[in-house]
Amino acid sequence: MSSQHAPLAGIKVVELGSMYAAPTAGRMLRDFGADVVKVEDPTSGDFARQWQPAHEGLAIGFSRLNSGKRSVGIDMRQEEGRAVAKELIRGADVVIENFRPGRMEAWGMGYEQLSAEHPRLVMTRVSGFGQTGPYSERPGFGTVAETASGYAFLNGWPDTPPTAPPFGFADSIAGISAAFGTSMALFRRELSGQGSEVDVALYEPLMFILGDAVLNYTASGTIMQRHGNASGAASPRGIYEAADGGWLSIAASNQSIAMRLFEAMGRPDLKDDERFATNTARMTNNEAMQQIVIDWVKSYPRDKALEILDQHEVVAAAVNDAKDVTEDPHFSERTLVELANTVFGQALMPGPILHVKDYDGPVYDGVPTVGQHTRQVLEGDLGLSPERIAELAGRGVVSEA
Repeated sequence: MSSQHAPLAGIKVVELGSMYAAPTAGRMLRDFGADVVKVEDPTSGDFARQWQPAHEGLAIGFSRLNSGKRSVGIDMRQEEGRAVAKELIRGADVVIENFRPGRMEAWGMGYEQLSAEHPRLVMTRVSGFGQTGPYSERPGFGTVAETASGYAFLNGWPDTPPTAPPFGFADSIAGISAAFGTSMALFRRELSGQGSEVDVALYEPLMFILGDAVLNYTASGTIMQRHGNASGAASPRGIYEAADGGWLSIAASNQSIAMRLFEAMGRPDLKDDERFATNTARMTNNEAMQQIVIDWVKSYPRDKALEILDQHEVVAAAVNDAKDVTEDPHFSERTLVELANTVFGQALMPGPILHVKDYDGPVYDGVPTVGQHTRQVLEGDLGLSPERIAELAGRGVVSEA
C-alpha cells in the first residue's frame, strides 16, 4: 500500500464482519490507509467466499472487498477464540462487526464492555435493522433492506412487479455509510479522546436516498409509484435507444439543460411551446415530450447522438456494460485498478470511491486465504509464542495457515 499522505495511516481496524456490508466498510477504511485485520472462521471463512460469480474457485465479490486485508482465522464460538479477538481489539482503533444485535454482548464484547477497558475504541456495528427498535433482533440481508426501505416498490415499470437490484446495493451503501460514521467517530476522538459506537442499519442509508417518497406522502398523501427510466421529477429524462441499437441516457434535469437539448435536436421551437416551456409543463405532457426525444435519438447512431449532445453541453452518457467500462479511457485513467497476483490473471476492478490530493491510493495485491496471516498477526502484533499459537491451532481455536 502507498502510505504516503494516506488519510488513515496508522489506524488499526479489526473486522469481525462477513458477507458484504461490514467488509465494504473495512475496504473503505483500508483504501485510505488503515491496516485491516479480518477475523474469519478458521475452517469455512467468510461465507462470501462461497458466493457466485466465481472464477477458478475464487469468489469475485469477496476478492473485490477483501484484497489487502490480513486474514486471521479465529473461532469466535469458543471462549478462547473470543479471548484472542479481545486481545486484537485492545490494540486496535476500530472494530467493525455485523453479528445480530445482542450476540456481541452475550460474548462479553459489546461496546460498553469493550470500551470499559479501551475507552478510545470506535465500534462500528452493521445489522439488518439497527441496535435499537422493535425489529432490532430480526436478521437482515440486503434484499430485505431493499424491500423494507421502499426501494423495491419504486424500482421498475408501472406494469412490472417491484424489483430488487441484481447486486449488493443496500449492503454497499450501508458499508460506505459505516465507513463515513467510523471516520466521524475517529475525528471526534481526536478532539475528545473518547471513542464511540456507530450503529448502521442496512435499510437506513437506502431509506435516506428514498426520502422524497416518505416526505411526499406525509406532506401530501401521495404514494409515489414506479416510473421506469423516468424520474417523476423532471422531464425529459430517461434512457433511449439509438439507430444502431445502442443505448444512451439523457438527463435534462434543469431548465437550461432542457433548452440546450431542444437546440441539439434542432427544435428551438419547443422553447416557446407552452406544453414544453417549463418543467411543470413538460411533466404534464411528459409522454409527448418523451416521444420527441425518442424519435430524435432513434435517428442517429449512438456515438453521433452523443457527439451532438456533448457539443450542446447536454448531460448524457452511453449505457455501458462491463466491457464498455474497461475500454473507456476516462475510467482507465481515473477509476479502474489492477487486482494483481490472483487466479484471475490481469484483472481490473473499481478502485477507491474518491480521490484525496497527495495520496496515490492503495495497491491491490492478491486476495488472502482463510487465516493466511494468523501467525503473522498473533506472533507479530500480539507477541504470542509459536508454541502457544500451535497449541491454539491444535484445538481449533485459530487456524495456522
